[in-house]
Amino acid sequence: MKNFLKIIFELGKVRISLPVTLSALAGYTLYSGRIDEQGLLMALGVFFMSCGSGALNHWQERRTDALMPRTKKRPIPSGKITAIQGFFVVLGYTTIGSLILVFSNPLIALFLSWVTLVSYNLIYTPLKRVTAFAVIPGSLVGSLPPMIGWTASGGDVFAEPILIVATFFFIGQIPHFWLLLLLFGDQYKLAGLQSLTDIFSTLQIKRITYTWVLTTIASALLVLVFVIAGRVISALLLLYIFYLMYALTRGVFSKQEFKVLPAFYKLNFLYLFMMLFLIADSLLR
Repeated sequence: MKNFLKIIFELGKVRISLPVTLSALAGYTLYSGRIDEQGLLMALGVFFMSCGSGALNHWQERRTDALMPRTKKRPIPSGKITAIQGFFVVLGYTTIGSLILVFSNPLIALFLSWVTLVSYNLIYTPLKRVTAFAVIPGSLVGSLPPMIGWTASGGDVFAEPILIVATFFFIGQIPHFWLLLLLFGDQYKLAGLQSLTDIFSTLQIKRITYTWVLTTIASALLVLVFVIAGRVISALLLLYIFYLMYALTRGVFSKQEFKVLPAFYKLNFLYLFMMLFLIADSLLR
């Protein structure tokens, strides 16, 4: 039973689904100023929908996953679970998530959850075979969860605060992916996927990624100025932003080898801090 649950959690990409859930909760709290039963149920529904999307991605890419060292041990290509069983896991996750959302929150939360799934699984995933720039439309996926939470709590989908927050998460997905390319670009080619390493040199990818990181930092500053109100929280976030900019600038332009994995984690910490600080700031207002 323990091994079975481990496989189910791995199919659902729980480590990715948890931050997605947290960003949705940040959007909910940003508008409502509280975390209540409805907000927790919204977060739970988003978690299951995100797991369903992750499991569907496992099912969609089971053949290409078998060709890459990084992914060949995933549940379906490794034979831990069959493709049919994996597809039933997808149905289970998405059914549970949809039912939770439809009975606990406005329908727009369910609608945007399905838009997120469609964007990731039916647009971004197939585009990876067509163009190395699929990450740009695919980054829409990162911007939608905060909007799910915001609209679930009654906010206008076109309100300025949530559009600024959504823009930050949209832009932030791009350097996140490009750093992964520096780590695993050669493996994508093994699977027949389009890779920017076929178009740009490693040095060019590093510099373009740095440009996107600066753009991400600029969008984070917009959140800091126009969305976050607390002085202490603003100061903490600003401190980390300056640290991130210093660390990545030094890493990119120094003569030493650029350490991709630490840069990847530093950037991901910015996303985590942004979600936590948005929640804290909203609760303390």
